[in-house]
Amino acid sequence: MNWLQHWRDRLDPRLHVTAAIGWAVMTVVTLAAAIAASLAAAQAERRGRDDAQARLAEYATQVRDALSMNLEMRSLALQMSAVQLRVVAERDPAEQVVALRAVKSHFAEFDGLCVTDPQGRVSASTGEWRRGTDLAAQPWFDSARSGALVRDQPALVGTPSSAAAAPMGQSGRELIFAVPLNVERPGGVLVAVMPLGWVDALLARLQLLLGEAQPLELMLASREGIVFAGPAKWLGRSLRDSADLTEGGAYLVGRRTQLRLADSLGLGWTAVVRQPAEQALAPVRSIRQTVFAIVLAAGLLSALAAVMATRALLRRLEALARQASRVEQGHQDALVVPTGSDEVTRIGATLAQLVDRLQGEKKALQALNTELDARVAQRTARIERLADEARLAAVSRERLRLARDLHDTLAHSLMALLTQIRLVRKLRERLAPAELDEELGQAEQVAATGLAEARAAIAQMRSNSVREVGLGAAVRDLALRFGQRSGLKVSVVADAAAQAWVDERFEAVFRIVEESLRNIERHAGASQVDLILALDAAPPSTEGSGRARIEVIDNGCGFNSSGPHPGHFGLRGMREQAALIGAQIAIDSSSGRGSRVRVSMEV
Repeated sequence: MNWLQHWRDRLDPRLHVTAAIGWAVMTVVTLAAAIAASLAAAQAERRGRDDAQARLAEYATQVRDALSMNLEMRSLALQMSAVQLRVVAERDPAEQVVALRAVKSHFAEFDGLCVTDPQGRVSASTGEWRRGTDLAAQPWFDSARSGALVRDQPALVGTPSSAAAAPMGQSGRELIFAVPLNVERPGGVLVAVMPLGWVDALLARLQLLLGEAQPLELMLASREGIVFAGPAKWLGRSLRDSADLTEGGAYLVGRRTQLRLADSLGLGWTAVVRQPAEQALAPVRSIRQTVFAIVLAAGLLSALAAVMATRALLRRLEALARQASRVEQGHQDALVVPTGSDEVTRIGATLAQLVDRLQGEKKALQALNTELDARVAQRTARIERLADEARLAAVSRERLRLARDLHDTLAHSLMALLTQIRLVRKLRERLAPAELDEELGQAEQVAATGLAEARAAIAQMRSNSVREVGLGAAVRDLALRFGQRSGLKVSVVADAAAQAWVDERFEAVFRIVEESLRNIERHAGASQVDLILALDAAPPSTEGSGRARIEVIDNGCGFNSSGPHPGHFGLRGMREQAALIGAQIAIDSSSGRGSRVRVSMEV
């Protein structure tokens, strides 16, 4: 299979220009050979058809000559008989009948013979001629008194053929032979009648002779073009009314429009010879196939020779292509330029220069890659150091956040618990048992509250709700829990864009909101809290899509936001978280007017 694949590749015009040129040459030469073979075969067929037509025309000539010869021979015999009848009539008119019977015995094809007087009345006859019949009114009689003639016409009344139809011919037609008894002066006429059946028999013999090697059909038509002898389907048909003797090309036809007797005897018949085209052209078609095969074979051989010559001429180009493939695969570094001064040499020289240039560029690129690898290694080490530093910074930020969360939850609770315990220690001897139980109950309540806040802080530190559902959904959930825990009325207004705020910056924003709510719950004494998450349009000078605005508003007692708050780190932690994410935070509050915490940043 390897050799098969090899030759497939070698002959693929998409892979080798030599194969493409060879296929193109072979296609053109093959098409030219096929066209030439078809034209040569068509020319041979036309010549064969013309030869067949000429042969049939020659057969028609032979039929014409045979008919003419037979008719002329009988006309001459009657002329000689007329001389004898004239001598007999001068000696004894009664002996004319005996002379007529003698002529009839030599020419049995004559149905009857008669002799007329100068006025055209029958004076002696054989057969069924009636004595005294007037033939002077016949159109040929006057011409017959001065010279011999032969005519075909309807049977005369009183003649032997008048009551019978000629076989294979027109009903009641016959041949009339008429010769004068005396050519020196007008006188009587010798008349002989022959049925057309004799012509049919003669045609049958001629058909056997001419068609001995191949079948032929013979036809005779009268002066008027009416067929009176031949195939049954043509009898009585006219040859003058655009008759297709070839029958749609099924026959080849040869014809002679007049017999030689036309001038001397006045018949004017047309002889037609037909042969089936399939049989007549069988040798011609065999010759056509032979010619086509020979010319096509010669063309194919020429095409193969052209392909081989093309391959020989392009062998150097193939060698150059193989070198280029070896260079591409890395098995060779340079091209060897083919010898010569043609296009192949110039292409090879150009490719060699390109390969040399590419090799130089390849070496330079390898050196550059080596240098870049070294730089990448240095940058990678630096990035790793920076990553370590970033991780340390992240750990520090997380420690600060945990410190803020513990301060805001557990530290407050522990401070309150410590204060309560100190108070109980100092006043335990002064307090009544009921008061002491009450103070201890309050201490227990403070401890339980601290424990709950510590657990909540741990749960919040473990959760990552902002990354999972977005800042909008996380704030809504926070507000719901805050409202349920504190009993305050909380409303949340959030743009749809807040659902897409999921990165680490908005986690810090969430912590700021959470711290704000915790401060409201502990210190504000508010009854209403409003949370707003909006996307404001970015100023024209900036490239961002807008600014995120998050506001926490309450209607509590308020506080002095600009004064110091020793021992309280909540506000400081909120400002630090805002600074870490590059956000701006504004805390607006005063005594008796509630408070507003506003955070904004680019998104």
